[in-house]
Amino acid sequence: MKTIEQILAKKLLKIKAIKLQPANPFTWASGWKSPIYCDNRKTLSYPSIRNFIKLELVHTIIEKYENADAIAGVATGAIAQGAIVAEELNLPFVYIRATPKDHGLENLIEGDLKPGAKVVVIEDLISTGGSSLKAVEAIRNAGCHVIGMLAIFTYGFPVAEEKFKDAKVKLTTLCNYDAILDEALKTDYIDESEIKTLQEWRKNPANWHVK
Repeated sequence: MKTIEQILAKKLLKIKAIKLQPANPFTWASGWKSPIYCDNRKTLSYPSIRNFIKLELVHTIIEKYENADAIAGVATGAIAQGAIVAEELNLPFVYIRATPKDHGLENLIEGDLKPGAKVVVIEDLISTGGSSLKAVEAIRNAGCHVIGMLAIFTYGFPVAEEKFKDAKVKLTTLCNYDAILDEALKTDYIDESEIKTLQEWRKNPANWHVK
């Protein structure tokens, strides 16, 4: 029987929410060169995939965090997915901005969170973990408790794993880099000769370059 991560890896590759180009790498906003590009917003345009992700996130929350008081989405990629998860669970929803608004109330958290609330955070993608953990910090500064974070996909960078450990945040992801590589190899999206390049990149993404 296929695992959730295998099933989702196939779906993400099929709709090109994740692309692999070892020989012709992408350039991220950070300036990093990368053989992979992930845009999980694409999943929102495919009802069956959108629903699959929603239900898997919901099931995980019911299984691990049945005492959750609210759902928070990290802007902007996880706002829509977080909102439909909250709707399914009939829980309050808020979203966390990357930076406060520069006018009005200058909110960082949009919506109402009651002090002491137990919050599950929804993320679309985990890279280095920096922006995700800033959202956690904002929720904690509001006097609430982050009981866990759920994400659609993670690159599995060691630096991110360390950051989540240090921040004492329990992270669960539906899909990951290894599952994507396994599925891509199985379907001839990539071949054996490209696997080493893709694995080397994850070890040191900030300094990686095509050999």
